[in-house]
Amino acid sequence: METIVLGIGETLVRDDRHWASWANWLGVPAHTLSALVGAAVAQGRDATDALRVLRPDMDVDEAYLARAAAGRGEHLDESDLYPDVRPALAELRAAGVRVVVAGNGTVRAGELLRALDLPADLVVTSGEWGVRKPDPAFFARVVEVAEAEPSATLYVGDHPADDLFPAAAAGLRTAHLRRGAYGHWWAEHPDVVGAADFRVNALTELVAHSARPAVGDHPARPAFEDGSGAVGGARPARVSYLRGL
Repeated sequence: METIVLGIGETLVRDDRHWASWANWLGVPAHTLSALVGAAVAQGRDATDALRVLRPDMDVDEAYLARAAAGRGEHLDESDLYPDVRPALAELRAAGVRVVVAGNGTVRAGELLRALDLPADLVVTSGEWGVRKPDPAFFARVVEVAEAEPSATLYVGDHPADDLFPAAAAGLRTAHLRRGAYGHWWAEHPDVVGAADFRVNALTELVAHSARPAVGDHPARPAFEDGSGAVGGARPARVSYLRGL
């Protein structure tokens, strides 16, 4: 692989603080919100639906701005990173791989991430691009900043619908990370197994996959769940069990 692109939430950054801060803002126990997030994940819904269970009329974007105005906006520091982030990214760069961090997040999140001085060539968020995953336009931007052919670019993430399927549809290689609620819950679903070029339990495992193969030496992609046996071509961007599609 010439370039490895990584998502942010539950790929590099733990979501503990994120959900705890929302629970505090809404005045509910952190465990209550955590359980509702888990229920949303198990149903293949967006995790923010948990907030709307508690406040059905909530506009999440407006609530985010209200929190910031009240001095309770986003915070991110070294303790929010998973422990394998720095060593894995450093090893990849040392191996000559271009490392890009590109995922869903606000403009502020991008500023906070860059302040951590991660061993990455580029750190950018959806808020800065003006388009969010899983929109194909997001992954078109990923292809642009990768500075490599899609077949030589690996996108790494935990979320099947936001990361794995749209990245594959854009022609990128994919690695599904068994991390976070989505990463663990959906890891063994046949569509996830069939769509991922690699499945990893830690970012440090990516180093073994970063060796640049000879032309035509990419590992074969497994057949789709429908038995079509399609290998190396476009894969479904989404499947019905996620987000009710």
